[in-house]
Amino acid sequence: MAVVTMAEVLTMPLVRAGNPEVVAGREGLGVEVRWVHTTELADIAPLLRGGDLVLSTGIALPDSDAGLQGFATSVADSGAAGVIIELGRRWTVLPAALVEACDELGLALVALHHVVRFAAVAQAVGERVVDEQLEELRQSQRVHDTFTELSIAEAGPREVLEAAQRLAGVTVVLENEDHQVVDYVAGPDDIDPFLADWRVRSRRVRDAGRTTWDQGQGWLVTRLGKRGRDWGRLVMQAPSEPSPRLAAVAERAAAALALHRLHDRHRDSVVRRTHHELILGLLNDPTDADIQRRCEIAGFPLKARQFVGLTIRVHPTPGETSTPLSGRVEEVIAATVLGAHDLRTPALVCELDQEVRALLSLPASARANRLVDDLAARVHRRQHVTIGAGRPSAGVLHADRTLREAGQVVSSVRDETTGPQVHRLEDVHLRGLLALLGSDERLVMFVDRELDVLRRHDAEAGTDLVGAVRALVEHPASKSQAAASLHLSRPVFYDRLAKVERLLGAKLDDPEIRVSLHVALLADRLMPAPAPA
Repeated sequence: MAVVTMAEVLTMPLVRAGNPEVVAGREGLGVEVRWVHTTELADIAPLLRGGDLVLSTGIALPDSDAGLQGFATSVADSGAAGVIIELGRRWTVLPAALVEACDELGLALVALHHVVRFAAVAQAVGERVVDEQLEELRQSQRVHDTFTELSIAEAGPREVLEAAQRLAGVTVVLENEDHQVVDYVAGPDDIDPFLADWRVRSRRVRDAGRTTWDQGQGWLVTRLGKRGRDWGRLVMQAPSEPSPRLAAVAERAAAALALHRLHDRHRDSVVRRTHHELILGLLNDPTDADIQRRCEIAGFPLKARQFVGLTIRVHPTPGETSTPLSGRVEEVIAATVLGAHDLRTPALVCELDQEVRALLSLPASARANRLVDDLAARVHRRQHVTIGAGRPSAGVLHADRTLREAGQVVSSVRDETTGPQVHRLEDVHLRGLLALLGSDERLVMFVDRELDVLRRHDAEAGTDLVGAVRALVEHPASKSQAAASLHLSRPVFYDRLAKVERLLGAKLDDPEIRVSLHVALLADRLMPAPAPA
């Protein structure tokens, strides 16, 4: 909020002409001035409001120390911003009793050594206060107009974040319910420290209300969605206590994001929306009788069936740049629905976090893996994807397990699409375990402990010691092959490994050290990275 403080009043030309001297209550110079009163009344306090500035020559102020102390106390109790007294009419030096009382109360007391026109000072300060208030109103109207236009235009999250960043001038981050960064728009400060260890730090921030300021993190956090049904949070950089305007920007941006989510759902077909809601419902609580009833009504049979969850990660087609990822996701959904229809397999199919999620309902006696492989082959013929499958679930009560396993499998697979058409838990080994633990703070701490010293050295010296260690563990049988993978000569590669050993204080030939580094590198690669601005 734009305000005029006591310190700013003292810098105004009309006041500077009086040669102002702060004689007491210096800590009160940051107090907001809301209006100015010119008075010679000793009992002015009942007429004052919080933030009022008192101008006086002091001619009617009490003579006794007790009277002056009482005057100072009454003015301070009213919430006044401060007192300015012009010397010469009553005093050449302000009484010690008044100075001491104002100091104890933290009330700014200023002496003017030259005569000034109080009426002109009151007018100048009043105009400045009104100007600031008008500017605040204009800024509020700008916030309102900006987000109203975005809402009418059904703007997407990226446009909303960019508008919030322009209005606030700080970094703005959108995260999902798992505390993963979905998107962000950087402010003027370095973005890396703000995003560092995001998931760990985000989990520590608790929502006290719809909008919360976390002083420790320096975050202004606004919940997206109703409590208990929230689907993410909007985070704005706020190292100091946020102004009401910043909070308004955050809440209007959150409302625009919620409206976009609503528009997105309405743009989908009724069937697509139903599938989306049913899969979310089964992930949340597969024992919910209402969800089970709605599945049956939607033509997704539950009795005497087994269920397999699929997660399909979409890749751009090589050489194809014209179709955005959202369009590619739609194509994969269509291919999945068509393949399931051809195989006469009931399926719920939807998009979640730019991945395709599916739940297949198969007869209890069916050969589940074969049917999944057939469906995957049909999708692969049409699209460039990675498909992960959970273990078959004997009954809908465990449908959430197979859906989550499918997501875990896909998150464990490298980005390349070579290998089996369907990846399963038995294919991902250690990667599967690390992907499952990816959000665990203890794993994050382990990775940082193992790799931070190398990361810091790389950042400061411009080296790639982390890359050298990765090449070593990925080519355990031959250091020559490891060096060749980095296009380095063996002497240069060996020199980098020697630097690593000096920094770590450990030998890379030690099997335990090498395994520990390998696990840390795998976990680091599997941890989700923030989306680029």
